[in-house]
Amino acid sequence: MSRPLSLLLLTAVAVAALSACNRDRDPADAPAAGAQGSNAAITPADAAAPMGYEARTPYADVKLTLPEAIKPQTDLHARLYAEEVRKLRQFVDGAESDNIEAGADPDQPKFTNTVAITAAAETGKLFSLKRTSSETGGAQPNTLSSGLLWDKALKRQIGLLDLFRKGSDLTTLDQALCSALNTAKRARVPAGPSITFDSKPYACPRVASTPFVLTPGTAQGKAAGLTFLIGPFQAGSYAEGGYEIAIPATLFRSLLAIAYAGEFGGELVKAGDVTPAPTPQPAATAS
Repeated sequence: MSRPLSLLLLTAVAVAALSACNRDRDPADAPAAGAQGSNAAITPADAAAPMGYEARTPYADVKLTLPEAIKPQTDLHARLYAEEVRKLRQFVDGAESDNIEAGADPDQPKFTNTVAITAAAETGKLFSLKRTSSETGGAQPNTLSSGLLWDKALKRQIGLLDLFRKGSDLTTLDQALCSALNTAKRARVPAGPSITFDSKPYACPRVASTPFVLTPGTAQGKAAGLTFLIGPFQAGSYAEGGYEIAIPATLFRSLLAIAYAGEFGGELVKAGDVTPAPTPQPAATAS
């Protein structure tokens, strides 16, 4: 067999094998529409973990978006995409079950769940993401925010306590968060009561059990503080909404673990209440 003909046959076999693999892939694992241009090069990481996911059924619409900044963190990218898609599929299954149990009313609005994951801040060692989930379909729309902190060298998620020396007393940080939260509450609800760590039905949260993200500031590549994400019902009524409170690193710099002390620097552009302005909820669509 001539060399050109041999190469041609080998190429045809490779193309056929690739086509078969693509047919076997779960459509949900394919990149979301519009995520890749027609001439864009798709890397192995892109193929394993697309930048988004979307599904529409008669009972629910769900959507996930990921930030471009996550691409270099391939381990985190793949893990986060898989976990979020799993949860969205569970949401769709739950919406279908609820609808069927309710009698499958064709006029009942669809359930929706939109998950937006954005890059909060990045330093030499750390990558911080903010996750915002907006759901409709229950008694009232529900929007919740949480954070994820990734150690880029260790390739694993870490928590707030990992940032501090073992055994650090976080009382000062707790008090700073409570004070800033009360200031934000008075601005939003002037006649409302202040809260404490022991007040009821609403109380000040402790930093160790509150979601957070790193907050950038005036020094490039450094975190100038931490922003704590306090959801609706935690510090006040649902109508009052959630709060995002930024605490400057100057208040806790002396407590930082040696491994992460160098990741903080500069000053916050704004401290205290940094809650984004509310965005209008999308209108529910009938099935």
